[in-house]
Amino acid sequence: MGQEIDGEVMGEQFKGYIFRITGGNDKQGFQMKQGILCNNRTRILFRDRQQGYRPTRTGERKRKSVRGCIIGADLAAIFLRVVKKGEKEIAGVTDVERPNRLGPKRRNNIIKTFSLDKKKDDVRKYVVAREIKRKDKTFYKSPKIQRLITETRLRRKHQHKAEIVGRNKTTRESLEKYEKLLSTYAKEKKAQKEAAKKAEETK
Repeated sequence: MGQEIDGEVMGEQFKGYIFRITGGNDKQGFQMKQGILCNNRTRILFRDRQQGYRPTRTGERKRKSVRGCIIGADLAAIFLRVVKKGEKEIAGVTDVERPNRLGPKRRNNIIKTFSLDKKKDDVRKYVVAREIKRKDKTFYKSPKIQRLITETRLRRKHQHKAEIVGRNKTTRESLEKYEKLLSTYAKEKKAQKEAAKKAEETK
């Protein structure tokens, strides 16, 4: 896997092509996995965030069968990617244009892709939409733009900031009131002690 091969090995129609091996599977459907240096099937222990395994519980591990990354004689399918185009066209691959089905959905990525101005251009006009035809009607589907700064978002942000400032102000006022109350209480206590002391001295 990952190695580049000359297309002429597979026939004259692929002369000039260079392909990269991206994967494959055997007759039973077990896929090749990068990093396992063998040309047969083996069982490895999978954990979370590994290709070909989705845990059902947190921390779950499971042993599964996969094929090594070295090509063997018992492979049923090998997946290739065109690195360099050759002389002749490959029917259904290089002779047709296949536009990207999905475009970028994050605001900054849309701006970067279409070279937009962050302040002037409206990002919502540049989202890649798909046309879907159903019997008698046609409609378009487009992804929800992530991290989009709208008037609603700014209003909520200002409101949230005003709430924080208001809470801080209320806290400061409450603290000042509490400190005043403590000082008046301490003065009253001191005055009571002095009055009691004078009363004892007069006796």
